[in-house]
Amino acid sequence: MSYDSPTPRPARAPRGHPSSFARHVPDPAAAEPLRGGASPRARTGHHRDLRILRRAYRRQRRVTTFVVLGCFTLFLGLTAGCPSLMERPVTGGLPTGLVVALAQIPATWLAVLVYERTARRYVDPLAHRVNRSVPWAGGEQERNR
Repeated sequence: MSYDSPTPRPARAPRGHPSSFARHVPDPAAAEPLRGGASPRARTGHHRDLRILRRAYRRQRRVTTFVVLGCFTLFLGLTAGCPSLMERPVTGGLPTGLVVALAQIPATWLAVLVYERTARRYVDPLAHRVNRSVPWAGGEQERNR
């Protein structure tokens, strides 16, 4: 899954080159005017990358939270709504309620592992791209250490 637009980004100047600190300003004459004569805002650059990073991180948090809370809510709902089901023995005399309660521990660990994997696969590359696009973030400061 890619969060980039299909249009290629312009080539960047080498780090430390004076033109690498200049921002690309779109030509307002080339842009098609909006209703009322307003010009469209550019959806590129550092702010776009930050929006994409925030959206990916927010989606990741929501999915993980809903999965873990959904398992716990299901357990609570079954406990309150179907106590006879939760008292039935499953295997070895363990009641269903205890098995479902203990199943939440591996479900939580699985959610944490999936969270870390998706962070490494999708969110971390976006964060690295945002970090590289800011000249003062990690560039010269880390070289001086």
